[in-house]
Parts: sequence; structure tokens; C-alpha cells
Amino acid sequence: TKVTETSQDAGLVPTIAVSCWMGMNGFVTSLILYSLIAPPLHRNIIIGLFTASLILPPRFPGKIGVWFGNWIMRNAQKYFALKTTIENEQDFHDINAQGKTAIFACEPHDILPYSVFCFNPHLKVLPGRLGETSKCLMTGAVFNVPFMKQVYSWVGGAPVDKKTFRGRLQRKECVAFIPGGVQEVTLIDPKSPNDLILYLKNRKGFVKLALENGTPIVPVFMFHLDGSFKYLIPRGKLASSVARKIG
Repeated sequence: TKVTETSQDAGLVPTIAVSCWMGMNGFVTSLILYSLIAPPLHRNIIIGLFTASLILPPRFPGKIGVWFGNWIMRNAQKYFALKTTIENEQDFHDINAQGKTAIFACEPHDILPYSVFCFNPHLKVLPGRLGETSKCLMTGAVFNVPFMKQVYSWVGGAPVDKKTFRGRLQRKECVAFIPGGVQEVTLIDPKSPNDLILYLKNRKGFVKLALENGTPIVPVFMFHLDGSFKYLIPRGKLASSVARKIG
């Protein structure tokens, strides 16, 4: 068993770095709300920035964006005091030696799936090619939102659609994702903090892709996510249907 642990540092720099990443959804929402009451000039500037972000490539501006994403990940590792435990590390070395890749199926989802980013290549959690090629796959809705599209690409994210998933496996590139997805989020009950519901029975698509490509699946469990965010989750079939539609 290999254990890697980072001492917690919630100082100014790590806080700024994590805010640039995980605070982006709040920043975008604030701009949208402000644009509703803003003077015409301000509103046009916001619309122009949003439009430019959506038109530009996800990894724009290239190496600078990647460098910024790596800086965010290094500081997020400190901010959250990331600790990873790998059982049977030799199995990963064997996968690398055989020229294969792996699917890391992580649970639970929680409100935001930020925990999956422990597989960011810059953090070097996984050995060899597995670590070098790992991508964090998530709902494609993230990549349709201004600014979030770029930030989540910089930190190693990509859409979890079947085309992307299959393509990476065929190229022997590692993927990490959370099978429960948005449906799992809608099942979270803040009144029952000791209960954890995993939405897995109907999540068989990634298993089929694994069989199709002869790719091993590695189960991953994330601890201590509860309490990271304050939240309110609408209930009912309508809320679940809307959640699935928008991701």
C-alpha cells in the first residue's frame, strides 16, 4: 500500500488558486445577474467576454493556460490536504508494462465533483503512463459555460461523452470519472448526513466500454467530502428531469 499525504495550507495563495477554479461558477452567475441591471456599456462588455470565451478553444491560451491550471492543482492539493492511498501499486505498474490503460470509477459525486481532480497528471498520484495521460471526465455542460470551459480544461477536465471516453481508451489514455453523475447529486439528503446513496445500478455504459477495449476498472472512494458546500437541492421528477437535461 502506498500512501501520499499533503499538509494542509489554507493560506492566501492556495485560497486564491482554489477560488479561481471552484469559484468560477459563482463568478459567472454573478456576472449574469449583474448584466440584468447593469448599464448598457457594462452589459455589452459582459456579453462580449462571454461570447469570446465560448468561441475560443477550451485550452486557450495554450501553454499559459496549462501552466495556470497546474498552479491551481498544486495549491488545491495543499488547500484540501490531499491524501491518497493506493492498494496494490504493482498492479498499476503491470498495466503500464502491458501497454494498457485503466478506468478509475470514483464515488461519491457530492455537489461538485472536484475530488476526481486528484488524478490530475501534475499531482503525480499514478505511476508511469497512467499518471501522464489521466483526464478527469465530467458533464459536457461545464464546457458550454463561459470561462468555466477554459478553467476546467486547464486543470485537466474533458467531457464525459461516449466519443471522448471511447477515443481515450482506444488511444490507451487513462480516464477518471464519477459514474453517479448528476442523478446521484439529486439523491443527496442534507437531513441524513450519515446516509450515502450511490447511483450505480443503471450506470453500465462504462462497463461495456471497458469490456470493448479490454480495459481494467479501478474502484475509487473519496472520503470527507461532506460539509464542503452549503446547498439546496430541488426535489421531485421535474427537478431530476431538468438536472439531466442541463447536466
